[in-house]
Amino acid sequence: MTALGTRRVAFFVTVDWYFCHHYLALAQAVRAAGFAVTVITGVEAHGERIRAAGLDLIPLEVSRKGMHPWHELRSIARVTRILKDLKPVLLHNIAQKPVLYGTLAARLAGVPTVVNGVAGMGYLFSSDGPRARLLRGLVGGAYRALLAAPNVRVLVQNPDDQQQVLRLTGVEPVLIPGSGVDVTRFVPRSDPPGAVVVMLASRLLWDKGVGDFVSAARLLKARGSPARCVLVGKPDPGNPTSVAEEQLRDWHQEGCIEWWGHSADMPGVLAQAHIACLPSYYREGLPKFLIEAAAAGLPLVTTDATGCREAVEVEGNGLLVPVHDPLALAHALERLIGDTDLRRRFGARSRMIAEARFDSVRIHAATLAVYRELLESRKISFTANEQE
Repeated sequence: MTALGTRRVAFFVTVDWYFCHHYLALAQAVRAAGFAVTVITGVEAHGERIRAAGLDLIPLEVSRKGMHPWHELRSIARVTRILKDLKPVLLHNIAQKPVLYGTLAARLAGVPTVVNGVAGMGYLFSSDGPRARLLRGLVGGAYRALLAAPNVRVLVQNPDDQQQVLRLTGVEPVLIPGSGVDVTRFVPRSDPPGAVVVMLASRLLWDKGVGDFVSAARLLKARGSPARCVLVGKPDPGNPTSVAEEQLRDWHQEGCIEWWGHSADMPGVLAQAHIACLPSYYREGLPKFLIEAAAAGLPLVTTDATGCREAVEVEGNGLLVPVHDPLALAHALERLIGDTDLRRRFGARSRMIAEARFDSVRIHAATLAVYRELLESRKISFTANEQE
């Protein structure tokens, strides 16, 4: 067995806000399991939050959309140097660039085990543009070269991604549905007073269906619906499909939607909603907004698309609509807007599903089970009281 002094897990992710929103609680669970934890990430505004959670932080800027060969090679070299110094027993990479760069760097640095979190296939696998098609082929080749090693495990969040990664690598990844939700923070509350609020809370990307949401909101308004359609979130300039802030302001001024901007208090924001809506066609893993809304006891309306459909039992806790179909979206929303009892029935079922499938305690335990299996397959102790 490996000496206990080397029991460090490193997380590698491109930007701190994404890590905090999706994986900070997991990192704390890893620390509670007896590991020292280091986060390697680009620091924008959440460095102190990461440190306050008892985690070590190494700032590292990695461009999320840049593809300049020299810059990308330099990023891989920097990650390799960091890993050689840290000597973690396990590296957990999150999202496509860290998965590729981190796995290669771990191989060069001699890191014994690697877990790769494929949190959705993202822009490259949802866009039909020529650049995306080219990069998709390159990424597929890199996946085959890097992810099939015996000391590597891949985590995915939905069955479609599980099958796609299997086709790309020949290795079946582990399916863990999402990054989890704290069901003690996100809880059902009484319906807020006033007009029905239909809410989309997310990174504001075209691929998340923001344009279709606005189109459906216009249709509802034209039909005289009293509902308020609300966008919560901010643009993501690091993503090529980000909605421009000027466009959001124009929609808000037009009156078809309300743009509330970014909020750090998602339980409080969801308490103001009656319906959660995400008409996404992005290659989602399992959208955090949908599982948080489910835990908050809201009915869901989303697309019959990869990742999104996994949060919905049709006619149980929500409705599915085709992608790129604002008319169908408006019809589904109209049905729920006009039926309080249906909203409450769907919302109660949402809460039951969240507790049974998406509770962060379950998700973290499943992830730690992957850590244990992988480490012990390499003759490395998982628990702190084991000796060499």
